Amino acid sequence: MNLIEATRTLRDEIRSQEFATLDIDEAQPLIERLRDVIRAHNYRYYVQDQPVIADAEFDELMRGLQSLEERFPSLITPESPTQRVGGAPLEKFQKVRHPVPLLSLGNGMTPGDVRAWYERCRKGLMPTYGANVQPAVTAELKIDGLAIALTYVNGRLEVAATRGDGRVGENITANARTVQSIPLRIPVGDGAGSLEAPERIEVRGEIFMRRSRFETLNEQLAERGERTFANPRNAAAGSIRQLDPRITAKRPLSFFAYGIGPVTADVPSSQCEQLQWLKALGFPVDPHTKRFEHIEDALEYCEHWANARDTLDYEIDGVVLKIDDDAQKEVLGFISNAPRWAIAYKFPAREATTILKDIILNVGRTGAIKPEAVLEPVEIGGVTVSQATLHNEDYIVSRDIRIGDTVMVKRAGDVIPAVIGPVVEARPEGTVPWHMPAHCPACGSEIIRLPGEADYYCVSTECPAQFIRLVEHFVSRNAMDIEGFGSKLAILFVKQGFIRHLSDIYRLKDRRDELLQLEGFGAKKVDNLLAGIEASKHRTLARLLFGLGIRHVGQTTAELIVSHFESMDALAAARKEDLEAVPGIGSVIAESIVDWFMIDDNRQLIRDLEELGVNTRRLPEEAPVHVEENAPAAGKTFVLTGTLPTLSRKEAEDLIKQHGGSVSSSVSKNTDYVVAGESPGSKLEKAKVLGVTILDEAGLMDLLGVEASA
Repeated sequence: MNLIEATRTLRDEIRSQEFATLDIDEAQPLIERLRDVIRAHNYRYYVQDQPVIADAEFDELMRGLQSLEERFPSLITPESPTQRVGGAPLEKFQKVRHPVPLLSLGNGMTPGDVRAWYERCRKGLMPTYGANVQPAVTAELKIDGLAIALTYVNGRLEVAATRGDGRVGENITANARTVQSIPLRIPVGDGAGSLEAPERIEVRGEIFMRRSRFETLNEQLAERGERTFANPRNAAAGSIRQLDPRITAKRPLSFFAYGIGPVTADVPSSQCEQLQWLKALGFPVDPHTKRFEHIEDALEYCEHWANARDTLDYEIDGVVLKIDDDAQKEVLGFISNAPRWAIAYKFPAREATTILKDIILNVGRTGAIKPEAVLEPVEIGGVTVSQATLHNEDYIVSRDIRIGDTVMVKRAGDVIPAVIGPVVEARPEGTVPWHMPAHCPACGSEIIRLPGEADYYCVSTECPAQFIRLVEHFVSRNAMDIEGFGSKLAILFVKQGFIRHLSDIYRLKDRRDELLQLEGFGAKKVDNLLAGIEASKHRTLARLLFGLGIRHVGQTTAELIVSHFESMDALAAARKEDLEAVPGIGSVIAESIVDWFMIDDNRQLIRDLEELGVNTRRLPEEAPVHVEENAPAAGKTFVLTGTLPTLSRKEAEDLIKQHGGSVSSSVSKNTDYVVAGESPGSKLEKAKVLGVTILDEAGLMDLLGVEASA
């Protein structure tokens, strides 16, 4: 019987009238079957990332098992899937001596360091394998978490311990049992039928917290007035080391296995094969691990992930390279505190500490006021950082970030640097908590915080700062795309008084002589600029709608709205319920649009733009695609995440729209499908939490009834 059939059979038994009248002899085999099937589903979810049932069906199995164990408590075992809620608090952690030390790794900071390490390995192997030896290498992403060792006796988790100093760690068994991706019993999953658990085995791995879940946890902690974590690593370490296992059980921790310690059984003879063996036993392993025959290929892998690490939903700080063959490892041996056969290629640091000199406020195009940190300049990842985002007042207050603090600053790829928290121990005397001022820094108007939002807003229509940002946005590439019109010109023209309303952009042609008087403005530059402005009059209605800077109306949302409203006039006349009837448009967006059009100045702006020749009607290429009511995607909302094997994002969006579906940029309870490719990020995690159906590219093509191209 396959897993689906076994699940359905158990579900029917749970729902039957006889279920409530089972005696202990009848309940015991049913309990064992339930546990086996639940473990198999956990394996599919946490190890293979391929769930085969909905969350609601899984919950029904768990409730059935819990019901039986409550009626027959003598049948409860420590490794039952129900026993992950956490027991009574501990007074302190007991010490555990590791039977074989968990050693450190040597570090390599450059490709040259890695090549030198590999050459040392070659020379060490030459006496045994000859002068031409070229050992294969396994490359594993270096997860930024907390190393632990799990000891199983006769297939049951007996002890979980932190690395500690490598020789002695802390016993965190009660906490480790609450982590869903750590098996309580092995083997489980696809290998359960053919593999036997060793009499004793130590599995080594990393406890970590996914970025998406870290963000949610911090939001929850802030709402309760509790101290938030600076980064996912601290959150993982702090959660697994709680003296109260019930707290750990509520923290969204994950686990990847990366090696085998002492074991009383024959295991595969290479690192890559051992990871696959662990996966077959039921342990999750990082899917990005690869084996390379040549060191240069391994270095390309390192370089790839140094640039692509932000596509992952978990933090990595490097790549661990290991000689793959166990026999070769044995020849190479160890130095005092590290194996000779492994090295950690460390990525450039993206976090650093520096002094927070000041907190200034920036006013955005919608009036949103954002705090920004002024820092003592510090180099992070080869870039000098002197300013960083602080997000909003709640972010600052929940972390108690103060002017004068030594702060931790993070730079993630091309993302704006962010202050992630203070080093409280280094705080000087005399610092005071920071709060948002009462008035706009640009115009002095009183600022407000809207219900349900984290940002404060300046609502003055005369605020110069937000108008400059609005002009910058209106002329930008994704909006009206006016060639040669960038941020510097937006600031200059607003300050010169040439632009007081957005419509004044299209009146600049009447100021040609004045423009020629400005420093650096020759006839060719001015004429090119005016030609770009004239060309922008023929942009699509969706670009114009996006360019107006209406709160919550992004590029995708604008395109979605235009597919249902043929002109600005039609949109201006729409009621809130008319907008909410558009798939993918919720009450917040609908209300924002209605509110915008209720303002007299905004309606006048649309009339002025139309009189100046700017297109305010839907163009033919924006017309909605007419599909049959029974089309496979009719009325369905899709979200795309990650890189698909053969389709570009635009091709996938067009395909969905051609078959009656709509594409949204974010996952919500109204999302019908998430189409996930390689490196999907946090949208996939949110989809799993919400129980949204997840498709790969092949699944999308199958749903739409489209044949994949050869």
